[in-house]
Amino acid sequence: MTISDIPTPALIADVPTMERNISLMSGYFASRSCKLRPHFKAHKTPEIARRQLAAGSCTGLTCATIGEAEIAASVSKNILIANEIVDLDKCRRAAALARTVALTVAVDSVVGLERLSAAAMEAGVTIDVLIDLNVGQNRCGVTPGDEAVALGRAALGRPGLRLRGVMGYEGHAVGIHDRAEREAAVRRSMNLMASTAKAFAAVGLTADVVSGGGTGSYDISSQIEGITEIQAGSYALMDSDYGCLGMPFEQALFVLGTVVSRPVPERCVIDAGHKACTKDHGHPSVKGMKEATVLALNDEHAIIAIPPTSVIKVGDRLALVPSHIDPTMNLHDRVYALNGHHVVGVWPIAARGYGVA
Repeated sequence: MTISDIPTPALIADVPTMERNISLMSGYFASRSCKLRPHFKAHKTPEIARRQLAAGSCTGLTCATIGEAEIAASVSKNILIANEIVDLDKCRRAAALARTVALTVAVDSVVGLERLSAAAMEAGVTIDVLIDLNVGQNRCGVTPGDEAVALGRAALGRPGLRLRGVMGYEGHAVGIHDRAEREAAVRRSMNLMASTAKAFAAVGLTADVVSGGGTGSYDISSQIEGITEIQAGSYALMDSDYGCLGMPFEQALFVLGTVVSRPVPERCVIDAGHKACTKDHGHPSVKGMKEATVLALNDEHAIIAIPPTSVIKVGDRLALVPSHIDPTMNLHDRVYALNGHHVVGVWPIAARGYGVA
């Protein structure tokens, strides 16, 4: 099977490029005390996670949902759910998962502690918890410092739970284009996390895990004293949003489409719209065609401006570079793994969709 045999629209991954990205990130952490905990939500694909873990320098996997964690458990026995779980059914599922894996869950409320504790006691397991800190993104998380210490105290001795430390995500900073500005913003966030971990230790609370960071900040956050692991995920496949930041990783993921119409010389249309490729971080770009511009993504179509002299014709294949990898992966059931033009695997995106949330 070759790329020309793949039905479109389809996700394709350039395996040699992906492997270089994985190796580069693993090598960066190989000699550091801070380690990598790859974020499974970026690709939701067990085969990719296996390769990330096999490369080394990893403490386990990060997940965003209990559904992702249940599927990631097939490849890792150490999982962090870097998100709050308060739904009773999800708490019970987390407790059930903790029978077979070392499970850590982020918490930012007493209610979260109570419900996780009740589920853990019912299942006869122990769930590790990290106090989630708001380090500037203004999403989830308690205020660093005294408020975090108070919640840490509330976790201490709670039946079925074991306090391990703190986590936070500087998501507001990881995409800043100017490197100096990004570094300053990331350092401010990570210093809040590191100082809170010290405050934990000062009052006898455990803080041996201090987890944060992402692809856009891995080489900044990992250098802050006290940060123990980085939750980067997009680095393996990349997208155009991160691609603008001058990162050392190459684009390995594309959305393949077929030209279904060229109604006028200056425009063509392919069969890969926003049901196949996200546009939440902006329209995708066209691989290898600087002169082409995606004008619009409709349900089933990408409308692309091209030079009138272009030789593109109906039936040709074009590949889009998605602006945001995570939701794009979530639109597909499988990714076609390519080496050159040859398909070397068809990998299920096993954790996609809300059916496994």
